Amino acid sequence: MPAAEDSPSLRRVVVVGASLAGLRAAEELRRLGFDGTLCVVGAESHLPYDRPPLSKDFLAGETDADGLGLRRQPYDDLDLDLRLGVRATALDVGARTITTDDGDTIPYDGAVIATGAAPRRLPNTPDLAGIHVLRTLDDAVALRDDLARAPSVVVVGAGFIGAEVAATCRARGLSVTVLEALPTPMVRGLGTALGDTLAGLHRDHGVDLRTGVGVAGFEGDQHVGRVLLDDGSAVDADVVVVGVGVAPSTEWLEGSGLTIDNGIVCDATLLAAPGVVAAGDIARWPNPAFGDTVMRLEHWTNATEQGVAAAARLLAGDAAGEPFGPIPFVWSDQYDVKIQVVGHVMGDDTVEVVDGSLEERRFVALFGRGERLIGAVAFSRPRLLMQYRRMIADGVSFADALASARANA
Repeated sequence: MPAAEDSPSLRRVVVVGASLAGLRAAEELRRLGFDGTLCVVGAESHLPYDRPPLSKDFLAGETDADGLGLRRQPYDDLDLDLRLGVRATALDVGARTITTDDGDTIPYDGAVIATGAAPRRLPNTPDLAGIHVLRTLDDAVALRDDLARAPSVVVVGAGFIGAEVAATCRARGLSVTVLEALPTPMVRGLGTALGDTLAGLHRDHGVDLRTGVGVAGFEGDQHVGRVLLDDGSAVDADVVVVGVGVAPSTEWLEGSGLTIDNGIVCDATLLAAPGVVAAGDIARWPNPAFGDTVMRLEHWTNATEQGVAAAARLLAGDAAGEPFGPIPFVWSDQYDVKIQVVGHVMGDDTVEVVDGSLEERRFVALFGRGERLIGAVAFSRPRLLMQYRRMIADGVSFADALASARANA
């Protein structure tokens, strides 16, 4: 691992983004011995907090904001110039400066960009109360307050966020309709068979899941009352949650000198420009673990691992950095089912169930692309899944993975 003395000119580092990736980068910089000025700029006024519980435990009322903190140790231990509630508005790679919305210009020797992503919004959404997105703690507080009124809920989008919100709302006893434009949930990532399994899970828990439908608009008098569909029908709604994905927060980087293309384009070591690295949802880089396939991952595990790797790369300075080659890992809790995905799965991969069954909704499915084991998906099989993450990292063939699974069945 590189140490701070490898980069004697690196005396001031600015981390832009005070969420998971940014915090882990700041912690790693200190752990590796960086003792210069460390400024962390965060657009939200809250100390860094954990986002996954927002759609689950927090929305269910089982935890509060105090239980979401990402760091148990005192922040004083990190000796940070911590600027919360301050948004970065510009970066100049040549001048090595970052401008903020409070009028300050912050010089840097090294910068970690970890500003994440923002929820996509449906076009022409009217300014009606009761229409929500869910990304921040403030979003979750507003949505939880609305759910306390026992509303009928419409969720637009059946990805992980939409599905988790739907599951949480059903657990609260609320009427839930989910609208999904695709023919089955998450078909592009998981394929038809697993997408149908997810659909059945929600329908069996009382969700009115409608697939192959689009949203044409909303109606209401100050507060939303109906969702209009593109087939001419409508669904009554007291609360609407729009979960149609996120877009990397790169608007503030226009003209910065960085290459922007669905995120910040980095090399395999996460370097985006001299003295600038990126981490988390905003970073797009060639992952050497998958033949340099260019990836941008929106997962908790990646944000943690990439924040640490970006800090090490920054301290390496002009030395050759280590390529960042993780095996992606993401999970989702829905009802009593833990869904976990490792690798880089796609809907058109070859899929084989090697343990359990789709009907039980308790299984492991392996994904092959070409001759390689490329990923695995498990429903409520956490221990079994981890062995396949190791196999993917070792470059095991799909055939050998299947043979191993059958031998151990």
